[in-house]
Amino acid sequence: MAKLTSRFWVDAYLTRLRMFDIPAFVVAHGDDSGGAVLVKLSTLDGKAVLFQRSFDLMTGERSWSELTSGSDRDVDASIDCQKGFDPDVWVIEVEDRLGRHLLDQEGLS
Repeated sequence: MAKLTSRFWVDAYLTRLRMFDIPAFVVAHGDDSGGAVLVKLSTLDGKAVLFQRSFDLMTGERSWSELTSGSDRDVDASIDCQKGFDPDVWVIEVEDRLGRHLLDQEGLS
């Protein structure tokens, strides 16, 4: 199975979010072909959750897991830390009061 480029995945994810009228923005443009992707969900009440894609070595499955959560400021500090480790990382910010991020839908792992 061919691996999708990071840019292709990000573009598809943003399109899917738009279909549900969920605002999202690229706040850090990573490497187009292989950059890791972080998704920050801001619920617009000063709180946020940061998700990263995980890979299970035993099953070969990919899934999204929570990296951190808390105040917007704390989550942003975690993002800055991640960017220090990986300058090629993508960061997508999703803004939804209902907490929708669609990462749990089929096809987004």
